[in-house]
Amino acid sequence: MNPIDAPGTREDAWRAWPGLAQLQPGHLGSPASVVVLAAHPDDEVLGAGGILCMLASVGIRIRLVAVTDGEASHRGRADPGELITRRCAERAAALRELGASAAEVVRLRLPDSRLDRSETELTTLLCQLAAGFDVCLAPWENDVHADHEAVGRAAARACPRLFFYPLWMWHWARPGDPRVPWAQAIRVSLPAVAAERKRAAIGCFASQLENRADELGPVLAPDFVAHFARDFELLFTTERR
Repeated sequence: MNPIDAPGTREDAWRAWPGLAQLQPGHLGSPASVVVLAAHPDDEVLGAGGILCMLASVGIRIRLVAVTDGEASHRGRADPGELITRRCAERAAALRELGASAAEVVRLRLPDSRLDRSETELTTLLCQLAAGFDVCLAPWENDVHADHEAVGRAAARACPRLFFYPLWMWHWARPGDPRVPWAQAIRVSLPAVAAERKRAAIGCFASQLENRADELGPVLAPDFVAHFARDFELLFTTERR
């Protein structure tokens, strides 16, 4: 069974693990510009929405590279064109909630759920789109989601200063999991206002939070979303310590 489809680790188990509180505190430094990569609409908000809020609040230039439009999230149970329109509108609403509506959004429109077939093209595009930016944020290259991993690998080749944000890791991993590079993790504390705005931004993605047709549950179940309602975000640094 795909680990993403298996029952996952509940948020209360993560919160009870002392290791989370003991992670090294960190930040992005003092970048003038940040490029953020998202395999699908909502990835950037779940994984780094609080950081985006903080960056926007001090006027840092943000470019959001939307690799796909997330048209495959409903498994043939919604019109892809209508779903794209809806998901893009949800992202715009989420950026407004974060105070980041001035972020430049670049849609690549690569095929959802098939990014491994477009990885060479994606790497070439990212080399151009990340050029001149101080920092890049990307989905973790070992997130056990094929699209996230493809974006992460492309980012590792294209972006000189890179931080990864995990998403599905919180579902399939367990506290202290040896498959997770905890030594490379930094804990980015969120001010109360950034954490609150992030929670509101997550709520903008109704298409992913509501039940789908044919008695399918939501794409993002409540137990999964709970991992992202914290007062911190975790990043994996690719820099040597």
